[in-house]
Amino acid sequence: MKTDLTHHLNRWLRLAMSFACLLLSSITFAQTPDKSVIDGIMQEEATNSQIQPLAHELFDGVGPRLVGTPQMVKAADWAIAKYKSWDITAHKENWGVWRGWERGISHIDMISPRVKSLEGTQLAWSPGMGKKTVTAQTIIIPDLEDSVAFEKWLPSVKGKLVMISMCQPTGRPDDNWQQFALKESFDKMKAERTAMTTAWAKRIKKTGYTLRTLPVALENAGAVGVISNYWSAGFGVDKIFSAYTKKVPTVDIALEDYGILYRLTESGVPPTISIHTESKELGAMPAFNTIAEIRGTEKPDEYVMLSAHFDSWDGGTGATDNGTGTLTMMEALRLLKKFYPHPKRTILVGHWGSEEEGLNGSRAFVEDHPEIVKNLQALFNQDNGTGRIISLSGSGYADAKDFLPRWLAAVPDTIKNRIKTTFPGLPGGGGSDYASFDAVGAPGFSLGSLNWAYFNYTWHTNRDTYDKLIFDDVKNNAVLAAIMAYMASEDPAKTKNIKADGLKWPEPVKAMRRGGLNK
Repeated sequence: MKTDLTHHLNRWLRLAMSFACLLLSSITFAQTPDKSVIDGIMQEEATNSQIQPLAHELFDGVGPRLVGTPQMVKAADWAIAKYKSWDITAHKENWGVWRGWERGISHIDMISPRVKSLEGTQLAWSPGMGKKTVTAQTIIIPDLEDSVAFEKWLPSVKGKLVMISMCQPTGRPDDNWQQFALKESFDKMKAERTAMTTAWAKRIKKTGYTLRTLPVALENAGAVGVISNYWSAGFGVDKIFSAYTKKVPTVDIALEDYGILYRLTESGVPPTISIHTESKELGAMPAFNTIAEIRGTEKPDEYVMLSAHFDSWDGGTGATDNGTGTLTMMEALRLLKKFYPHPKRTILVGHWGSEEEGLNGSRAFVEDHPEIVKNLQALFNQDNGTGRIISLSGSGYADAKDFLPRWLAAVPDTIKNRIKTTFPGLPGGGGSDYASFDAVGAPGFSLGSLNWAYFNYTWHTNRDTYDKLIFDDVKNNAVLAAIMAYMASEDPAKTKNIKADGLKWPEPVKAMRRGGLNK
């Protein structure tokens, strides 16, 4: 009888202890944040934000950050010095080499049938002309039957400047048309633009070349330069971001001026253009990421990461692509250092190099740091524009629905109530650097923002400059990134990274570690 009583007593004690553990677990996973940390972050950003001065220094002072250029090195040195001033450790981490190139001046003028200075610039990696100036008439890629006909036409480009982009039917943005045009006029313009875009794509395809190989063929046939229109157009399929010629210049001319040249050429009065560009080939230059760190205390070998790509195209100054993401993460780490200086887990910021050429910096980091990948609590990446963050997906992880809402709960209502969450969501497919982590099963999440006409105005264009920033939105994004990193660091549990069923996950892609050297 005594034995039975002892047995039942022990059984009830075990049940009570289990219930207590469950209760403690539920309390723990409510994860109440330290109010002083949250309030400090909010107050500091409201009264002493560094976003605007950082933007001026990086975009107006350092400028564009094309991989392989001295400006990319200067930008990294600037960021490291800025982190040091905040008592944060940062360093450059080399992962390969890239074709070194430095932009010089670009002068493009129409000298007949009238004189006009044109808005344009040489494309990235355009070959240098030294002190030479090219003066020649323009010619348009014709609409021929097939590649055989094109090869017969090709010798006619000798001594000419060849225009390889379509002429846009309008220089007004669509919101102008929506506000002022008759519906039938707007619909007519859109239909015309779609038809022209489709026809031009077919025209290029019938040459037997792509926009990557066509400039080389033109150069080999004796063309003295290639003229495109993309930097400030943003419409259509004829997107050429960098030069593929080896000896003659490739320049991009703004939509308005390109239209003048195209219409004059098409009407049988080809203008004469004077082009003078200077650039330097620098050989193999180091390719690197810039990494900042606040070392963890209790779990230093587990990691929370904030990230954004540091490199940009160089027609503008890379303000929205991806300077805003860069500044968001720099400011977030500054806030964390001030109000959460001893995190539970190590907090890293990854400023990736060579995202624009294929996520190479983040892919290299994943390859080079298996210990971080294995012990990654979460990575939050921000790209694509200056707007406030409005979406957060579970990136295909089944357990993301458990921890992301818990972390987001600590964010002030004025920010989190604008964010739509999607679970399980889809894993990153290569659109930005978080995909490099998802491809190896490490939890990478994209902080999706309003685009502010990003894709048809600032993306990869000469218009991507300081004046396009929406500072209130970027400040909110820095607060969000800081609080999410804080909550992820403090979470008692390690994320499990269980993949949701039925989703297609991307395969890892090797980083290209010797880029552009054979161009």
